[in-house]
Amino acid sequence: MEREEPGTARDAAAESETFSEELGDALVRIQRLIRRRLRDGMSGPRLRGAEVELLRLVEARPGIGVSDAARALHLASNSVSTLVNQLVRGGCLLRETDPADRRAARLRLTGAAEKRLGDWQRRRKELIGRHVSRLDDTDREALRAALPALRRLAAGLHEETGEP
Repeated sequence: MEREEPGTARDAAAESETFSEELGDALVRIQRLIRRRLRDGMSGPRLRGAEVELLRLVEARPGIGVSDAARALHLASNSVSTLVNQLVRGGCLLRETDPADRRAARLRLTGAAEKRLGDWQRRRKELIGRHVSRLDDTDREALRAALPALRRLAAGLHEETGEP
């Protein structure tokens, strides 16, 4: 069997695959740890990840409909309807009738949800800031330099889904 020299296309492909896996694992782990740390200090009933994502989406797009929210979150409409019902019962969401289509609902945050999300965002900023400040200058600069590439990666993933 003939042995390939280092630096071949096969080596590059294997390195790229390993990098992709390591990047994906690191991003998932960071997100999971952030959620856990933030959940520990939250008052009120615990919100699941999908509930927080829906609340953040409604915050960014007040008046969004259930079907648009489902598309944006890559969830089935009935799953989002279930989340909406839970969040309405929990006092986090208001479901208003769409004046243009009386059968459709428009979603808005309650004052309590706005406060809760504001607290969550403040705590997230403090948590990440505290841990980033513990890194050395080289690591902080590497993270800062990686932000544009990470944003482009997110945009590419977003575009692949066909979302607006």
